[in-house]
Amino acid sequence: MTLTEALRTLVEAEAAALGAVAAAADAAALDAAERDWLGKRSPAVVVTEAIKGLAPDERPQAGQAVGAYRGRIGDAVAARRTELADRSPGAGAGIDLTLGGHGRRRGHLHLVTQIRRELEDIFVGLGYRVAEGPEVEDDWHNFEALNIPPAHPARSMQDTIYVALGADGPEDPGAGTEHIAEHIAEHMMLRTHTSPVQIRTMETQAPPIYVVAPGRTYRNETLDARHSPAFHQMECLAVDRGLTMADLFGTIEAFARRLFDDDSVRTRFRSDFFPYTEPSAELAVSCVFCRGDGCRVCSHTGWIELGGCGMVDPNVFRAVGIDPEEWQGFAFGFGLERIAMIRYGINEIRTFFDNDLRFLEQY
Repeated sequence: MTLTEALRTLVEAEAAALGAVAAAADAAALDAAERDWLGKRSPAVVVTEAIKGLAPDERPQAGQAVGAYRGRIGDAVAARRTELADRSPGAGAGIDLTLGGHGRRRGHLHLVTQIRRELEDIFVGLGYRVAEGPEVEDDWHNFEALNIPPAHPARSMQDTIYVALGADGPEDPGAGTEHIAEHIAEHMMLRTHTSPVQIRTMETQAPPIYVVAPGRTYRNETLDARHSPAFHQMECLAVDRGLTMADLFGTIEAFARRLFDDDSVRTRFRSDFFPYTEPSAELAVSCVFCRGDGCRVCSHTGWIELGGCGMVDPNVFRAVGIDPEEWQGFAFGFGLERIAMIRYGINEIRTFFDNDLRFLEQY
């Protein structure tokens, strides 16, 4: 092969190679074109082997031509590979599109919020509606209307956190508070229970009434394993004609069986005292963990205390303008953290408020 023939071979091969590279429709076709025009049997290899038969002064020119050929074809292959990758993401890039990706961590509802929503769903299914009210309350709604007047001994049961709002007090005392507007500035507090929501509901809605009042409440207590200055309650109120303790017991039993998803759950009521209900009772359910045999959850008694209940005291009805001779009612309440602690075996109420992801991510 002469120098002229070698150069002509490279020129013709380059034209054909560039055409093959441009025509490659996918990575496999491009790989085949690269093997044909730059591989072991390509024209470049043929010319390289023929260089040793040329005159010494012709060999440099032939070698430079082979190098230029390889460079231009190599550049064309690289450019075409990029085009194919852009057109079809992942093609020829060594990416397995069937592999799972790296998902983002997603947040979720706090355990107390989960419990609250679950309980709301249960009561809505029983025909109740959800009612809410302010967390900063006046003395009338938090105490007096609930049959707890200033001199009542039950006041000592409430370790109240009072709030200073200034000499003028709020501009609008709210529904049903006009008669205490002159004293409201001196008697504002963080509500000690969600019972004030029941009072506000009865002030603004005529019977029959079926509501549940969930929300945050406050007590002036030292934080320990079982107590917190801020915690969550849910209270239930039913007002209708002819309601009796039997209706209260039946409602609580239906609620408890839905809560623990167990139709064998039994309820127990023992006489107790609450200023706003008469008669009053302590509410407990049979332990769903040991079936009454005794375990750590129920303190080996076979029963789990949930809260208090009773028939609405006639004085509460009179305070909101409802005739106790015509209407009767029952109420009961419990702590949401306590429900969660019982269900999930949580020992300390403090863990609900520590914002420790190691705890929160478990639920």
